[in-house]
Amino acid sequence: MFWRGVLGYLPVNIVQGLTGLLTIVVFTRVLAPADYGAYALAFSVMTLVHTGVFTWLEAAMARFYAAEAQAGRLPDHFATLYRAWAVLAAVFPLIAGAILWLWPLGAPLKLAIAAGLATILFRSLAKLAQERRRAAGDVRGAALLDMAQTAGGFLIGAALALLGWGGAAPMAGVGAAAAVCLLWALPTELKRTRGGRLDRAQLRVYAVYGVPVSLSLIFALILATTDRLLLAAFLDETSVGVYHAGYSLANRTLDVLFIWLGMAGGPAAVAALEQGGPRALAATARDQASFMALIAIPAAVGLALVARPLADVMVGEGLRAGAAQVTPWIAASALFAGFTTYYFHTAFTLARRTHLLLLAMAIPAGLNLVLNLVMIPRFGLQGALWATTASYALGLAASSLLGRRALVLPVPWGVLVRAGAAAAAMAAAVWVVPAWGGLVELLAKAALGVAVYGLAAFALDAGEARSRSLRLLRALQARRAA
Repeated sequence: MFWRGVLGYLPVNIVQGLTGLLTIVVFTRVLAPADYGAYALAFSVMTLVHTGVFTWLEAAMARFYAAEAQAGRLPDHFATLYRAWAVLAAVFPLIAGAILWLWPLGAPLKLAIAAGLATILFRSLAKLAQERRRAAGDVRGAALLDMAQTAGGFLIGAALALLGWGGAAPMAGVGAAAAVCLLWALPTELKRTRGGRLDRAQLRVYAVYGVPVSLSLIFALILATTDRLLLAAFLDETSVGVYHAGYSLANRTLDVLFIWLGMAGGPAAVAALEQGGPRALAATARDQASFMALIAIPAAVGLALVARPLADVMVGEGLRAGAAQVTPWIAASALFAGFTTYYFHTAFTLARRTHLLLLAMAIPAGLNLVLNLVMIPRFGLQGALWATTASYALGLAASSLLGRRALVLPVPWGVLVRAGAAAAAMAAAVWVVPAWGGLVELLAKAALGVAVYGLAAFALDAGEARSRSLRLLRALQARRAA
């Protein structure tokens, strides 16, 4: 199931990657630096509120689908989750609107945050539909829903930005795309609730599982957004825009890779554990971790190596120099965060011991807040980078150690070492390429890096790349001989 998901979600990965890069290219040029900073802050607020209010329902949809399907209780499962969503959706606009009205913000920033808050209702409902498809193994349906929202949100947001909507444009685009997708997806989902009833006892089970997941994700968001909020407080919104541009270049690129593997690996791990037990889970988890290391480690190293020419090509002139400074540090942070979230955190969710997940995220989030409060006033933007990287490294260590108390997941040390050695060879080769600047330097370094890493990984048999290639070649030769 994991490898089927890897292949099935590959188009999603491509669309998300291209859209993420185009978002940086377009919005850093169309929006003024202050408006781009307002968008960055609004996006942080939207994500934080969405996670706090609705994500526990999405987590329960994903984790309990297989068990409820085996028990023949899927109509109750769907009815319970969707009716709980309806109650929250009825109350949410009233509370959010009152808080926003009382919040003393400038008009452009307030409009951007308002657009983000309105978007939450559409995104959360679409996310429930998507999680149901992922859990059911409907790779095509989940992929189409994701791609339509991603590409549609960018296109609508770009159009609104050109019309002068400022920092609210990207947020409104995301909400509009989710609303359009619901016209197609929601009728099918609601049909699945027929004959079901709201099961209050099961809802409590979902809450006991899902609320710690949401709270842990809030800590993760605090870890990811504290730096921007404190940069705005100690410096200005333009500094936030610079930081967010460089952050997006590195984090978004790696996050797309990890989300792709998470979309495939999460449902596969649940199915393996529920249907085959710990032995089947160990085999699936080892495949996931090995493949993750094989592609994520060189991606992070490569981003750090091409930070300057990548910023020249992707980022508007007003944010370019600062973004190049940010990218290498965030590449390291994103690598730590990806392994933490999309591999080691599955130990807590699979074992349903999500209270430990909450603790695992509270540790780096608390450290990040303290370090940013100390370092930003003294070192400015550079202090935020140091604080973020140190906090994500601690988060990886905390999650891997605490996760063993819930469920032991295999760590493919051999693959990690060999992928790291191949990435080091890549770095040595790319380092000698002259700094021509712009697209020429970017293409030269990228092509050389891919070639050297591929050859080194093959020579070292990282992730059994050579062994599997030779087995495939022998199988093809045998087929031809037959």
